[in-house]
Amino acid sequence: MNGAAAPAGARWARAHVQAWLTAQAWGFDRVYTGLRTHILGMTSTDANEEADNGEVSRVLMNRRRLLALGGAGTVAAGLAVIGGRTAFAAAGGPVPAVEASAACVLTSESIEGPYYLDYLLLRRNVIEDRPGVRLTLKLRVIDSGTCRPIRNAGVEIWHCDAVGVYSGYSGAGSGGDTPPPSGPPPSGPAPSGDPSAPPSGDPSGPPSGPPGGGGGGHAEPTDDLTFLRGIQVTDQAGYVTFDTIVPGWYRGRAVHIHTKVHTEGTVTPSGYSGGHTCHTGQFYFTEELITKFETIEPYASNEATRTKLDEDGIYDGTGSTGGLLDLRYDPRHVTRGVLGSLTMSVDPAATNDGQGGPGGPGGPGGPGGSPSASASPSA
Repeated sequence: MNGAAAPAGARWARAHVQAWLTAQAWGFDRVYTGLRTHILGMTSTDANEEADNGEVSRVLMNRRRLLALGGAGTVAAGLAVIGGRTAFAAAGGPVPAVEASAACVLTSESIEGPYYLDYLLLRRNVIEDRPGVRLTLKLRVIDSGTCRPIRNAGVEIWHCDAVGVYSGYSGAGSGGDTPPPSGPPPSGPAPSGDPSAPPSGDPSGPPSGPPGGGGGGHAEPTDDLTFLRGIQVTDQAGYVTFDTIVPGWYRGRAVHIHTKVHTEGTVTPSGYSGGHTCHTGQFYFTEELITKFETIEPYASNEATRTKLDEDGIYDGTGSTGGLLDLRYDPRHVTRGVLGSLTMSVDPAATNDGQGGPGGPGGPGGPGGSPSASASPSA
């Protein structure tokens, strides 16, 4: 049968059979719907869009026709959802060529930001008591040099809650912004000195005072809370999954999630320890999704001015390479939850601790790089 000339019903049958065979062979969740969508080039996975049952039955009952449709080739490939950034392969095997063409490009490095705490709490569910729309975050780590999955890597995430507050920094307000003082303005004598005079001291010496909100400077915690922080260890296929919520926003930054990938460490009774950080990055969300949350509580009570993705001074605009998540959700019922996925391509031997500027050492704003497009009050 010529697939290009096949009638619509036969193409539906082929999609169903290929998806079913792959799901049976490899046992991955959502493979059936995802592969069928990829084969047909559909724009949605509406449950009402079903194949003609007669076509499906005729194909399943005729093994010879099934082989002609490419069913055996589908099983041998071991390939599932490959429409963009997520693919499935045999455990420990190389990433399929379709995924490798995009995913094996080194993922952008970014800054750690001021609100990182090295708790390294080993857990899948990081929500604790935070309200918000559930986000299932499925991440994969692969070696950029070999395009093979990296097993036993520690993947760490942390992010703010629906109103922009980080655990450990709830006393600092949304995004670490210290609330304005209450009460009357301070009284006393006006400051002395000539305001037009140049500053005193050694300009070549190190700056004094606490670090600023942006870059790799670290802010001192205000509490010992741990919500929306955790680490998982990749399985033999390079995957980890987190149960969290869609983050909110705060002044100066688009909605994002921070991440670090640790290699050569060990799992301990209290969490994860040792090794080194080979990747520090951030995950981002499309405007199409985030605008839906502006009228949904508790996000609607967030009074901070939201920075759009194309206004963010840290996101580099490179799509999935720069951390833009592949998002799946029902646009009519977004409160039912969101699935976000991304493959991170890293150099496991490198050290990228996020202390440079966006893009890491040599990137924009990093050592040897050009300044970033705009300063960010917090990262």
